[in-house]
Amino acid sequence: MQPLHSALLDAAAVQLRVQREDLIDPELGGNKWHKLKYNLQAAHQQNQHTLLTFGGAYSNHIYATAAAGKRFGFNTIGVIRGEAHHPLNPTLQFASDCHMHLHYLNRNSYRNKHSAEILRALRDRFGEFYLIPEGGSNALAVKGCQEMLLALEHEFDIFCCACGTGATLAGISLGLQPHQQAIGYAALKDGGFLEREVEQLRCATGAPNNSQWRVEPAYHFGGYAKTSHPLFDFMHNFEQQHGFALDAVYTAKMFYGIFEQIEQGRFPRGSRILALHSGGLQGNAGLTTTHKTRP
Repeated sequence: MQPLHSALLDAAAVQLRVQREDLIDPELGGNKWHKLKYNLQAAHQQNQHTLLTFGGAYSNHIYATAAAGKRFGFNTIGVIRGEAHHPLNPTLQFASDCHMHLHYLNRNSYRNKHSAEILRALRDRFGEFYLIPEGGSNALAVKGCQEMLLALEHEFDIFCCACGTGATLAGISLGLQPHQQAIGYAALKDGGFLEREVEQLRCATGAPNNSQWRVEPAYHFGGYAKTSHPLFDFMHNFEQQHGFALDAVYTAKMFYGIFEQIEQGRFPRGSRILALHSGGLQGNAGLTTTHKTRP
């Protein structure tokens, strides 16, 4: 748990701590381990030897699944959105080095990736496998993410996390006390879609509806894995001031949003914010940069 200090935080009378889940493990750190933990146990209990999952070319989930497969003795198949490009970017090169088989789906087919037709074609090609959804997001992942709050020793009012598929926010929302709120900063366009995903994941665990969580849609910087020069400037300044790096796909967008909203007075004075650093630094190389000056 790392406290941050700055003149802005002092002026706003806001306390900001960072939960450094990125330090758990160099390959399986962050929320990805929490999402995978119970899925790996389920695959083992079902005597499955192959994991198949989905993701984009810069997916931290693909990276982590490949690492977990190598470490725990599973074959892995990564179904990647879009066409193959060579040389591979650092994320996919790492996955390949971990002996993950990379299989590409065009974007139209990828949109229907969980359809019976696509899954049947994948099983015809690869045989039996344990299916992990895109981003690792299912009820087992939510259960794992909920555990992130169990060991906390510091009180907080607001929990902030990056939001890609919704499982982390769903899991965190299940562990909140009545006075606490959770905000998921969307890393891609369409916050309404993410809200529906979070609610579906919560329902899959039997949790009732509540208003203690929300998706913040304004800081996606053009969409998934899209960036801007101001975002990279923010990342550089953040690392210089606070001593650790952010990734451009998820955590930088979240912290950019948090600091801008603190500057705007969106958090009450005296707020105690806890922000999740979920890792994913391997995704910084080779990202596209949009030409927008503000998110």
